[in-house]
Amino acid sequence: MKIKIGKKIKNNNAEMRTETISDKSKFAIVESYKSARSNIMFSLSADDDKLFAVTSYSKGEGKSTVSANLAISFSKMEKKVLLVDCDLRRPNIHNIFKIENQAGLSNVIGKMVEFEEVIHRNVLPNLDILPSGTIPPNPSELLCSPKFTNLVKKLYEEYDYIIFDTPPIGVVADALLLKDLLAGFVVVLRERSTTHGDVQNIMDSMKLADAKILGFVKVGCTSNKKRSRRGYYYYQYY
Repeated sequence: MKIKIGKKIKNNNAEMRTETISDKSKFAIVESYKSARSNIMFSLSADDDKLFAVTSYSKGEGKSTVSANLAISFSKMEKKVLLVDCDLRRPNIHNIFKIENQAGLSNVIGKMVEFEEVIHRNVLPNLDILPSGTIPPNPSELLCSPKFTNLVKKLYEEYDYIIFDTPPIGVVADALLLKDLLAGFVVVLRERSTTHGDVQNIMDSMKLADAKILGFVKVGCTSNKKRSRRGYYYYQYY
């Protein structure tokens, strides 16, 4: 199945930002994320879990956009959803949702602030967001710390679904540090960017770490000549 994904538009500062799905989004865009959501829900139900991460092989492939839109799609089911920016090196979730990021996940793990001081409640109906916070010198150590594990266990009881936006696997190993806390990973692939070799490296890394791939989301692909200039994506179960 191939359906259009959200487009990129310019704001007043001539910066590029990614459009998230809303009630004004085109039907095909909303339905595409509903389809991905349904497949992910089936994958999660197999392990009776509600935590998953979104990653990619390299930067710029659209993982944060997919994370944001999946979180929005899950929240529209009137389920309580938390989106956590676990990319402590190049965070982007706060840019997408236009929220503050002076303090966040890294500061909570570092015992500088309490969770309630930095969580953004109801950014959209049923959707809470925990931004990354201050970029730390030791992101890998923070993500595999007992403090982070305890935080995730606490949040598990509060939310129906928790989505982690993680760093690209081909750049750093941070994402794989979370594998014991998750049902698995949704991997974003970009047409004309992600190569077959990249996909093979992702699968090898997942296998070596004994991590599970829930599926792939492919973005930026084209379906035929008539639609060659339009961006499409599909979700594939792995």
